[in-house]
Formats: sequence, structure tokens, C-alpha cells
Amino acid sequence: MRVIFFGPPGSGKGTQAKLVADKYKITHISTGHILREKLNDEDELSLKLRDIMSSGNLVVDDILNKIIAQKLLNNECKSGFILDGFPRTIAQSEFLLSFLKTNNIDINFIFDFKIDFKVVEERILIRSKEEKRSDDNLDVIKTRLNKYMEETHPVSKFFREKYSSNYFTIDADQKISQIQKELIKVLKKGEN
Repeated sequence: MRVIFFGPPGSGKGTQAKLVADKYKITHISTGHILREKLNDEDELSLKLRDIMSSGNLVVDDILNKIIAQKLLNNECKSGFILDGFPRTIAQSEFLLSFLKTNNIDINFIFDFKIDFKVVEERILIRSKEEKRSDDNLDVIKTRLNKYMEETHPVSKFFREKYSSNYFTIDADQKISQIQKELIKVLKKGEN
């Protein structure tokens, strides 16, 4: 099973990706997690990433494309994966589609998490306190939401047109358990 999750930061897609990945024994590829891990390295790239991420901006495509390609070709992704936070731009989408075609990999499901941005702001501020994440403050959140609308929202529309029969919208204003039920229902139908 190969899945892509779209949705603004704080929409719950990371939480749901982890739950679905655990249930179906597939790999959860979270670009946010991969990049935060990279911040722990003390090299030139980690310093660049720290500057980019602390300002709320997105990491350049070349860096992210290389990281994702390596992950997808890894043995842990043979049984399936969930891409969470990638692709975020049209250029990343074009890279991903070309990469998938070259490597004969199909996408089975695409989920787009829709949510009110006021709810997102509240969720992220709570998460920031719980996880002590310095990249979660109101100014950074607003920058990330604006970037999402400018760069990533058009990507989800692009995928909706290209994969209309595999594309599903999820109401992310709901409770975690309700969202999970909705996802599992769609995934079970697709297994038949």
C-alpha cells in the first residue's frame, strides 16, 4: 500500500500517518521528522536547515528530493509507505511522479486533510508546549499556513486531477478516532 497525505501543518496528518502505518505495517515517511533528525547533525547542511526551518520557510527541493528518493528505494518501503509532507511543491511533484514511473511504483491512495486554520493554530500552539518545539510559534505558524496555501494547496489540486479515483478528502476538524475510522474505511474498500 502506497499512500500520500496532504494537508496543512497541524491538520493531524502526521498522527494519522503513524496510526495507519502501524496498523498496516508500512513505513511512515515524514519529511518533518526526517528534517528534525537532520538538525541533530553538526554539519553545514544541518546549519542551513536550522536557519530555514526556524523562519518557517520550506527546505529547498533538491535536498528534500534526494532524501525522499533514498528513503523510497530503501528495503523498509518495499511493503508500502505513507508520504507525509511530500510533495509540497509542483517541482517536487514532478520529481516524485518521474521517480515513481522510473521505479515502477504506483500510488494507491491520496488523502487531503481539510481543516479550519483557526483550529490549526490552536492545535500547533498546544503541540508546541507539549513537545517543546521551537519551530511552533504563532508567527511561524502563519508563515507555514501561507506557504501551504501558496505552494502545497496547488499540489493537492494537481494530484486530485491526476489521481481522481484514488483521491479522498478527509474532514480533519474531527477527533483523532473519527478521522482514523474514515481513513480505514476507505483503505479497506481499496483492498477489495
